[in-house]
Amino acid sequence: MEKENIRKIAEQTLHEEALAIQGLKQHIDDEFVHAIEVILEASGRVIITGIGKSSDIGRKFTATLNSTGTPAFFLHAADAIHGDLGMVRPDDIVVCLSKSGDTPEIKVLLPLIKANGNTLIGIVGNPQSYLGLQSDIVLNVHVEHEACPNNLVPTASTAAQLAMCDALAVALLTARGFTIEDFARLHPGGALGKKLYLRVSDLYLRNEKPQVETHTPITQVIFEISSKRLGCTAVLDQDRLIGIITDGDLRRMLQKNIELKNIVASDVMTTSPKTILPSSLVADALDVMRSNNITQLLVTENGIYLGVIHLHDILKEGVV
Repeated sequence: MEKENIRKIAEQTLHEEALAIQGLKQHIDDEFVHAIEVILEASGRVIITGIGKSSDIGRKFTATLNSTGTPAFFLHAADAIHGDLGMVRPDDIVVCLSKSGDTPEIKVLLPLIKANGNTLIGIVGNPQSYLGLQSDIVLNVHVEHEACPNNLVPTASTAAQLAMCDALAVALLTARGFTIEDFARLHPGGALGKKLYLRVSDLYLRNEKPQVETHTPITQVIFEISSKRLGCTAVLDQDRLIGIITDGDLRRMLQKNIELKNIVASDVMTTSPKTILPSSLVADALDVMRSNNITQLLVTENGIYLGVIHLHDILKEGVV
């Protein structure tokens, strides 16, 4: 197959799926609002069920709800009718996903759900199907045709299901007043979680605290920077932070071929160094480093020099 044909097929696929998602806007109606209200008022959990490709979308929806403050469980429709239905409690809300709404497992499961007294929300491609008619709330995710040229492989239909689930999840988290802090609390692992909760104070205390006085000879300044292994040192004047000397400052000084014997810290330092509070997020420290093209920040609080956070500290934590 020629490259141009491959590109056209891919572009047409994206076009078809975009149209399917765009078409959902007409179905964001009172039923959608009612679904949000029912889930918000529920004392139980949200149980997501489905079969086939719809079950894969359901698993992702379950993960999204759990990560944004709505307790949810996934229950495969086939497993449900073979013993796992016991996990569903009467106060749970059941959300069932299906393109056709008429699969055999769904037809067996729904009467059991209804008999248990659960509110049933159907996310279905055919509102006149068995699922559509049995549901207390129906969210229509009908698509005219799949992106597959044979109109067989679930593509546009699963894209529409996923988009409707995301719309529900975002509406729910917004209604709950879900904050960045809440997200960080539920995502403590990985780079994403660390960006949201890791503080400068969690890192700089591990480092040495390089510092010299304004009158410190340059040879001692070099020793301080080298021994503390952070590529810089703070310059203090009677405990007051007034500057910083970095490896770069030393290199630039040496390039000038200046006689070192009478050079002191104040002759080389950069005044008004960039600083950051220990309570600041490490992600914010990284932004300051990037915007100023530097690799260290001096940590201060109430004008008191506390230590250094280095770009390498951040890289080790995998925040970047």
